[in-house]
Amino acid sequence: MTITNLSGKVAVIIGGTGGIGFAAGRALANVGASVVLTGRDAERTAKTVEDLPAGNHMAARAEVADSASLQALAADVLHHYGRVDILVNTSGFTRAIPHADLDALDDALIDQLFAVNWRGQFAAIRAFAPALRAGGEGLVVNVGSIAGRTGQGSNVAYCAAKAGLDVMAMSLGRALAPDIRVLNVSPGVVDTGFVPGRDSSFNDRAAKTTPLRRIGHAEDVADAIVACATSLRFATGTTIVVDGGRQLG
Repeated sequence: MTITNLSGKVAVIIGGTGGIGFAAGRALANVGASVVLTGRDAERTAKTVEDLPAGNHMAARAEVADSASLQALAADVLHHYGRVDILVNTSGFTRAIPHADLDALDDALIDQLFAVNWRGQFAAIRAFAPALRAGGEGLVVNVGSIAGRTGQGSNVAYCAAKAGLDVMAMSLGRALAPDIRVLNVSPGVVDTGFVPGRDSSFNDRAAKTTPLRRIGHAEDVADAIVACATSLRFATGTTIVVDGGRQLG
């Protein structure tokens, strides 16, 4: 059954000040959800929440790589709203490193990439699972990347971490059912400035090699996240690719 209004539902967006995170928050607010946007900078996060459609929204500081911070966030949100229905993990970090340059991908960077792009998502789910389970219809949406499928991306560790999110959806889709659904939304190139050093010329080249002849917008990913909550209600443990066909190339 398709739901067209999420009024009364509470959605937490980890990384809500980023391009995809804010677009997801705005899209969920547009269909009635109360939205919690999180970020590392409390002042910036508070200002970002002001740009959401009118509603009972909240700004919160959280550090995705700090599990204690995520546990505190879950407690604060539950105290404020009394419930959590949707968790969207949009936090991410990367650095462009040629795949053949093995020495440039040092241990410290690998650990940081996995902490921010995989461990943090798992830790957020772990922190919010009791509240999501309590409602009986909890939803987790992780934002991955087609880099996890193609092995082509900003660096090898980033590709591996994003592949791990695909596997996480399968593993936790089994483990947390039937009370919590777990889905992964996997974009291709998105016009957000996420990867440092990628400019408009990169985007133009990427658009020409994408079957739908454009790169993605944050709103494309946000629409898929909303669909997970409203239309795709019999889906769990799988990855929804939103890349304009780029992985076909």
